Amino acid sequence: MRVLVTGHHGFIGSVTAPALEDAGHDVVGADVRFYEGCDFGNGAREPEDAGFDVRDVVPEQLAGFDAVVHLAALSNDPVGELDAGLTEEINFEGTMRLARAAREAKVGRFVLASSCSMYGASGNGVPVGEEAALDPLTAYARSKVMSERGLLELATDDFSPTAMRNATAYGASPRLRLDVVLNNLAAWAYTTGRVRILSDGTPWRPLVHVRDIAAATTAILAAPREVVHAQAFNIGSDAENYRVSDIAEVVAEEAGGCEVEYAGTGDPDPRSYRVDFGKFRKAFPDFEFGWSARSGARELIDAFSATGFDTSSFEGDRYVRLRRIRTLLDQGALDSRLRWTRAPAAGS
Repeated sequence: MRVLVTGHHGFIGSVTAPALEDAGHDVVGADVRFYEGCDFGNGAREPEDAGFDVRDVVPEQLAGFDAVVHLAALSNDPVGELDAGLTEEINFEGTMRLARAAREAKVGRFVLASSCSMYGASGNGVPVGEEAALDPLTAYARSKVMSERGLLELATDDFSPTAMRNATAYGASPRLRLDVVLNNLAAWAYTTGRVRILSDGTPWRPLVHVRDIAAATTAILAAPREVVHAQAFNIGSDAENYRVSDIAEVVAEEAGGCEVEYAGTGDPDPRSYRVDFGKFRKAFPDFEFGWSARSGARELIDAFSATGFDTSSFEGDRYVRLRRIRTLLDQGALDSRLRWTRAPAAGS
């Protein structure tokens, strides 16, 4: 397949695009490159970049593609709350513009990176499946709910959308993120010798390694159309549902026995959801998730050691998206609509 991967320069995309190439696909990227110069380690193998913003895409730019893997978004809760209207514009309206352009250009498959965060506050510990009521608590989660609903309404005999409701991602990536729970706790452990929790530790979080997301994306593109057409799948493993306090204990052990510190107000985080991944397991019975929170924590600690990661790395703007965007806004490199006022420069 000839596959367009939007957001190929990001945390998930910089792992997914090479994985799709390794599976034999002809991959082209499209990314606005907010994180140019923010590589972790040796960086990523990158495909050709089509160079457009999803807010501006037209059908002609998608001619000749067989599939779109749509990762580009303002992609977590803190960034989403920076400007809720802008989050809707990029995450929802941009998704719909891209999907309509893809359908008009006769692109057969469209895979959306969605999120289990749309379950919101199902904190009673009972795992929720794809048919559960949605309770998005943030602008980011709401944008994913709207995107899924709008996208699935576009399904036709010739246009097959699929939504991947990814669990909370973690793991080492060429575009490392430290604003996701396991990565954040591992960075605290490595740089301070303590694992710092800012809630009471009771919320549930399902976890999935970024490489497992890439592998699941590859499997969905390879699946028969009837298996994935107009479907949403929770992406992750039942065994990888954790309370935040349990994640902290795993990280502390892998980091050499760090102290777990409850440093916030002690209030519970209302975002709490335990997820049932049975639908994906049934549809893809041969698929195996290769990573656990423990192996991911070990990977991160080893990667921090190998790359000279330190406190300044942790506290800077390279690996936390909200800090990076605010830096670019303060520099005048981005305007208030998150449009470049100049070309992105490596190391900016």
